Amino acid sequence: MTVATEVRRGRKFDQVLEGARQIFMRDGFEGASVDDIAQAAGVSKATLYSYFADKRLLFMEVARSECAGQADKASVEITADAGVRAVMTYVGERLFAFATSEMGLKIYRICVAESARFPELGQAFFSSGPEVMVARLSEYFAEAEERGEVRIPDKRLAAFQFAEMCKSDIWLQLVLGLRQTVSPHEQKHVIEGAVDTFLARYGT
Repeated sequence: MTVATEVRRGRKFDQVLEGARQIFMRDGFEGASVDDIAQAAGVSKATLYSYFADKRLLFMEVARSECAGQADKASVEITADAGVRAVMTYVGERLFAFATSEMGLKIYRICVAESARFPELGQAFFSSGPEVMVARLSEYFAEAEERGEVRIPDKRLAAFQFAEMCKSDIWLQLVLGLRQTVSPHEQKHVIEGAVDTFLARYGT
């Protein structure tokens, strides 16, 4: 099925998006009704459809917005002045926090559940979140390499390796519902291990 790709922005765009975010996170993609989304957003169905012609397009925009927001926040702190360990620790904290958050977990589960029928969803999630972060990390790696702080032949691979190490087994347990919480100590332990391993492989 082909999904409309055009999104019209206007005065109530953010209002509609927030209402949709609330309902999608509460009811999932299939369980979310346009009536409930419109009510949560405080707009009419006609107004909602004037912004988004398709419910799938609306969820794609919710996922894109959430992932892009997290990637942008992390990108702000990726600076040359901080030093490799400090930068990678901060990035690891942001990656871990979003991946293990209720929002991050629900978006991931919905994207996986709908991937067969709605592959555009997965693409929206991947291109607006992981791809943005990997691109920015790759740029930072190149800058750090010029300063002689790291040596990374495949920067894209290294960025994805680091992201996966930052999730460890805790993320999978959360996805599978084997646990519901993560302690600050566990988060610190995972991120320190990821940074140590990364620098042992790529640091000079």
